[in-house]
Amino acid sequence: MLKAVVVDDEKLVRKGFISLFDWSLYGMVVVGEASDGKSALELLQQTGADLLFTDITMPGMSGFDLIKETRWRHPRVRSVVLTCHHEFDFVQEALRLGAIDYIVKTLLEPENADSTMRRISERIDWEEGCRAARNADGDQKQLAADSVLVFRPIIPGEASAALYELPFVRRNPVIESDGMWFVPLVHSVSMEEMKREIKVRLLSRWESAIVTGMTGMTAEEAERVLAERLPGEWFYSSASDLPLRLQFGDTAAGKANTLDKKSSELLDAALDMKWTLDAASWEQFERGIHTVRPDSNELTQFGISLCMDWRGTLLTAEAAERLLAAIERNRTWADWQTWLQSYSNLVKRRMAEASFTSEVMLCLVRAIRYMKKHAGQKINQAEVAARVNMSRGYFSQCFARLEGESFGSVLRDMRISLAKRLLRETSEPIHQIAQASGFEDDKYFSRLFRDCVGMLPTEYRSECSVHVSAMGGSR
Repeated sequence: MLKAVVVDDEKLVRKGFISLFDWSLYGMVVVGEASDGKSALELLQQTGADLLFTDITMPGMSGFDLIKETRWRHPRVRSVVLTCHHEFDFVQEALRLGAIDYIVKTLLEPENADSTMRRISERIDWEEGCRAARNADGDQKQLAADSVLVFRPIIPGEASAALYELPFVRRNPVIESDGMWFVPLVHSVSMEEMKREIKVRLLSRWESAIVTGMTGMTAEEAERVLAERLPGEWFYSSASDLPLRLQFGDTAAGKANTLDKKSSELLDAALDMKWTLDAASWEQFERGIHTVRPDSNELTQFGISLCMDWRGTLLTAEAAERLLAAIERNRTWADWQTWLQSYSNLVKRRMAEASFTSEVMLCLVRAIRYMKKHAGQKINQAEVAARVNMSRGYFSQCFARLEGESFGSVLRDMRISLAKRLLRETSEPIHQIAQASGFEDDKYFSRLFRDCVGMLPTEYRSECSVHVSAMGGSR
């Protein structure tokens, strides 16, 4: 028998609800009742209850808060919401928090009481059946269907209750694994019904796919391959594509090592910034992305590099911070397209402010990248100007207009930044760091470093070491 606890701050309502059912008919028994959330939690602990019926609007701890706390303390306990509210928002919140069903108290009558409780009982039996089948047969059980529906919440932690509102999910077994839900379609469903129900009930909160060609696959193999490959398919899909339609063989092929290498090469090449200023280069970049399909982590690192490398030059500090913050909201390639277009627009605005042509702007970008890469070497303005095919005088004028400082000042700052990194990351003596940072005289280097940083190189290294030790000691 399932042990149930009923919670409602109105005693008469609570008693009336309990007396309305012959609980034994549904394999249940009421082992306690409470008038508030705190008492309910104590009761759940004492009785080892399996099922919680709770009102929503109660003094102190609300029913929503009680469900949250119950999920944390007693994850195996299922919750059913008792509410006078039939509004969509209340129902959605209850299901989002993990409630398996809800009962509108004002609509509950003796005539419909039996069907209401049988619906809840059947839901529990169905969940237990799915769990028992999985545990009994183990991971080597072959899937009982050629087609499998797969779901993943867009926001991790989204309650799965919304899935069970889908009729075709309720008719088929469900396997949950590592934040994804696999539904072997033992009982067939039309694509039209599937699309309609997913659109209406899951909205933009879940990603979905239907994968065919699963005959003979074990649950273990299917889960492993699909969990590895589907996130990339969803990443490059659009909302109108859902559910994705895929062949298992295509997903199993996955992303070859050659494509991993090519995606890295593509993003490295895109640091030349041509795609920000030229429509043809942007289209070529997009085609390359769709061909080699970098994963979301690769794009994140690319976006961070774009912001950090060009902060204060192509981007204002404020714009760079906004773009960095926005990266966390990029969940699909469509999001990244919007982000990259915003970045491109800011670069074009900077070019217009400086009154440059795109050719001059790209030459300056190449020059600055070359300076950063070779800051520790003996380079000068004439050499850099020649490398980007500009006269020294015109290059000097354009460079100062873009950077707001002379070539010499910018190169000095790059060398000081390089020296700071070497002081933090190596134990090389100061004179070697001076040489590696492009300074021939270590005494001059030390004086310049103090003027720029506010302390001598030895003091800077010591302070960094203390900071690292403190960070390590706090862990």
